[in-house]
Amino acid sequence: MRNVKVYEETWPLHTPFVISRGARSEARVVVVELEEDGIKASGECTPYPRYGESEASVMAQILTIVPQLENRLSREELQTLLPPGAARNAVDSALWDLAARKANQTLTHYAGVTLPQNVTTAQTVVIGTPEQMAASAAALSEKGAQLLKVKLDDHLISERLVAIRAAAPTATLIVDANESWHAEGLAARCQLLADLGVAMLEQPLPAGDDEMLANFIHPLPICADESCHTRESLASLHGRYEMVNIKLDKTGGLTEALALADEAAKQGFTLMLGCMICTSRAISAALPLANRVRFADLDGPTWLAVDVEPALHFTTGTLHL
Repeated sequence: MRNVKVYEETWPLHTPFVISRGARSEARVVVVELEEDGIKASGECTPYPRYGESEASVMAQILTIVPQLENRLSREELQTLLPPGAARNAVDSALWDLAARKANQTLTHYAGVTLPQNVTTAQTVVIGTPEQMAASAAALSEKGAQLLKVKLDDHLISERLVAIRAAAPTATLIVDANESWHAEGLAARCQLLADLGVAMLEQPLPAGDDEMLANFIHPLPICADESCHTRESLASLHGRYEMVNIKLDKTGGLTEALALADEAAKQGFTLMLGCMICTSRAISAALPLANRVRFADLDGPTWLAVDVEPALHFTTGTLHL
């Protein structure tokens, strides 16, 4: 038998996290703890309202499979019991963590992956006035960030980006509109981004309204985030996107994330690895994918006022392993 615990945690942020959908001042996560043969392991997820999730709904999903978990449910069996999403991720991550700990290995070594000592991660510039965003970009760049992820809504696009580029002239910029743009005017915005040397545009249009990208000639790569959850998403992305953003909370854990990475790469997509606002627990669970992606966006824990212990070691723009 395994002992199983499922509970919620709230982690205050040191600075509000502002995107096109609104602002957040705390991270709310659900944790699954497993204990088997004296070994403890854990997994974490961040329920996301955009996908119809709440802490309560995710807890309820997980609680439906506690008897199977106690009876040593496997990762393979889990894939058929819960749908992709945050609930399955918390359980899948805990099962991977348990297997690695029982083998007395790190998760990456258990997964057959050797990572470099340092992983470059995007640092997020959240939505504000052009002056605020430029100041944030300048401060992050001065502290060593080489990759900046700029959050935008549908307003002041050129003003914000011109100010940010002037403030961080050598940084690699990627832009995330979080589904807030429209087909009208998209071509001009993409050209502006290309002219400013932006390396990639993430999810400009709503996931259910991105058909126009199929015939849209664009001067920089476009990455699917909300439009890509699992391998089943890939068929509808061809001709619309060049990249996919893999997040464990969308795939339902590392098991499907690894399979999605394999299949997406086979089909010609470039990979990005992303995260929600989370603790180091959630980033650790995603690390077996870190050396397979063009862009890693793993700065979730850097927004927390206090991280879980033991915490991963971040400096601005770098995850030190």
